[in-house]
Amino acid sequence: MSSLLFKNARIVDGSIDRAGEPCDIAIEDGVFREVSGTIGFNADETIDLHGAIVLPGLIDCHVHVTAVDADLRANTELPSSLVAYRSIAIMRGMIDRGFTTVRDLGGADIGIVQAIEQGCITAPRLIICGQALSQTGGHSDQRGRYSTQPAGYYRDKLGAMGRIVDGIPEMRRACREEIKAGATFIKLMANGGVSSPTDPIDFMGFAIDEMRVAVEEAGNACTYVAGHLYTDDAINRALDCGVYSIEHANLIERETAARAVRDGAVVVPTNVTYDLLAREGARFGLPPASVAKVADVLDAGLEALSVLHEEGVLMGYGSDLLGGMQPWQSDEFTIRGRYLPAQDVIRSATLDAARLMRMEGRIGTIAAGAHADLIVIDGNPLDDLSLLTGQGRHMRAIVKDGAFIKSNGLR
Repeated sequence: MSSLLFKNARIVDGSIDRAGEPCDIAIEDGVFREVSGTIGFNADETIDLHGAIVLPGLIDCHVHVTAVDADLRANTELPSSLVAYRSIAIMRGMIDRGFTTVRDLGGADIGIVQAIEQGCITAPRLIICGQALSQTGGHSDQRGRYSTQPAGYYRDKLGAMGRIVDGIPEMRRACREEIKAGATFIKLMANGGVSSPTDPIDFMGFAIDEMRVAVEEAGNACTYVAGHLYTDDAINRALDCGVYSIEHANLIERETAARAVRDGAVVVPTNVTYDLLAREGARFGLPPASVAKVADVLDAGLEALSVLHEEGVLMGYGSDLLGGMQPWQSDEFTIRGRYLPAQDVIRSATLDAARLMRMEGRIGTIAAGAHADLIVIDGNPLDDLSLLTGQGRHMRAIVKDGAFIKSNGLR
């Protein structure tokens, strides 16, 4: 593999509130070899950045790369081959926006991961849970009120975000099957949701013992459980069971945020999806019943950002967009920037995202030994977070594992 040397780069990773002093960045065999003031390294290619800002490759902690249609019931009916091909375009858009690692919260399988790793497609590094686990009638049960289809009807469809699991033996088997099939964590639909037909937001998902079994099985496999959670009661219930990663958390209260810190839990807000759904959900194919649920969580989610920040909760960047909404992935930066310091918003997609995903030191940082993922920006996003939006148009270069995805006038 070729080697690279970037000279006179100024690193912004969210660790401090200003750009770092100019430094050199040496890349070899797909990883950062050395990062320091001046490096004597005979690289295959040397590029002088003349003080340009460099960020680690961005991380989105909550995506659905196989959600090619915002109507998730319609998505489950699509041929798996069509879903796979359309997901390629979705992932290409993500990496073109500077996201070099994404965590899929339900839908993507090991075949897509291997296609990326084997170089078959250009896409971010993909971390998967396999299919999310839902109880009958819960979030991910897309059968509708009057359907008589069996619970396993969508089991083998790539367009299905989840599978239906009821009872402790089924939960144990489902967790073990997903891990066997390549999942690196378990996802539970532990609350009602917007995009499913028969579960209001405040519905609880799963019995306490079912969730505890999932946490036990994840722990046995040296991993964790992420929970789809909106309401404060549901979040506390999940924390009681040992759920680690709280997805959404729109209705979390201050006391529970403080508890999450004590319990070592993390939160992934996903406000861009509600902002967009409130404005244009019907245009993107979201069913009317789902559009009507958006108001229940939109404003509260924005208010929760400040509460989570003030209580010191570790937050990751998340978008959670579906179908044609995917191009708005980067708008989460500017939405959060209205409530949080730019430094913290950036860190949620770099250092904090890596920590949340238990990949600290491997992604989200420009440091020796980490994957050589970086983006070169025109301007400083600490001063203007919109530089991280616009479909990557402000990004002069995007590098993943030491290889250029984009190089605009640098070479």
